[in-house]
Amino acid sequence: MTRASRLPLESIADAARFEAVVCIPTFRRPEMLRTTLESIEAQATNVAFAVVVVDNDAAAPVGLDVAQSFFREGRLSGVAAVEPRQGNVHAINAAFRLARERYPAAEYFLMIDDDERAEPQWLEEMVASARQGADIVGGPVTPIFPEEAKAAFRDHPVFWPAFGATGPVPIIYGTGNCLLRREVFDGLAEPALDPRFNFLGGGDTEFFTRCRRAGFTFFWRQEAQIYEQVTPGRLALGWVLRRSLATGAINYSIDRLAARSLRQRLLLIAKNLALGPVSLQRALRMLRDSKHPLAATHPIGIAIGRLLASVGATPQPYRYSS
Repeated sequence: MTRASRLPLESIADAARFEAVVCIPTFRRPEMLRTTLESIEAQATNVAFAVVVVDNDAAAPVGLDVAQSFFREGRLSGVAAVEPRQGNVHAINAAFRLARERYPAAEYFLMIDDDERAEPQWLEEMVASARQGADIVGGPVTPIFPEEAKAAFRDHPVFWPAFGATGPVPIIYGTGNCLLRREVFDGLAEPALDPRFNFLGGGDTEFFTRCRRAGFTFFWRQEAQIYEQVTPGRLALGWVLRRSLATGAINYSIDRLAARSLRQRLLLIAKNLALGPVSLQRALRMLRDSKHPLAATHPIGIAIGRLLASVGATPQPYRYSS
């Protein structure tokens, strides 16, 4: 159960005026969270918005302290809480649920990660797309690499957004830069994100897959820019390869949940087997286009990750020890 900090009485009485809520799950990154909140404080918008921060470290909720300092000083309006159940899905669900309950008049629910920084027009651009009719809006999370980062990492697809131009899209894949209308949550069963993806990752992708099946529309707002600092730990061969394997495991897990009949499961087995040679073709094409062997390993890693997940070998990159 999420433990929320107490809002001032005037904030409770004033909750009905907020049209949008920015949700931020956080875990052991207080200084990065501070940068994120500073970028939210600097939003150039006429949209009345509040902020919900959920700290997923009950033992030492340092993010809670950072968020409460912004609220206490009047720099932002909002509420901070602790989600004691470990896992990014629990934290994301808690943030969205608390936002909807605490701000019943809010129509738009946005999310940004605690290691990201939003451009001043971010919220305005996202809400503008929703006002034009989109149910779910996504935007780019652009990596900022250290100067010493090699081109092999700078060009690797795990770091880059799925789309590059404003317009309708079939789906978005992550909650690191997204907006959802309240009707999206009302149209799907609780919990929003599936806890089975807590430590694997990809709960957001599975959630958006269900949204697409339910008929909700997606839009990409390229102008709604968010930046993410790439930490040195991610500029390593092992991290990139593990990310490719995890992507394959996520894709398989989503497909497996949807494959309920015997025929669908047999088709899934055939898909896994077919992706072997297909991944090699994609790798050769990427090698020709990018000239970086590391990037070309990505489709092969995805195919291997799918096969490993099909026999129960699923990674858990988001499980942390205390």
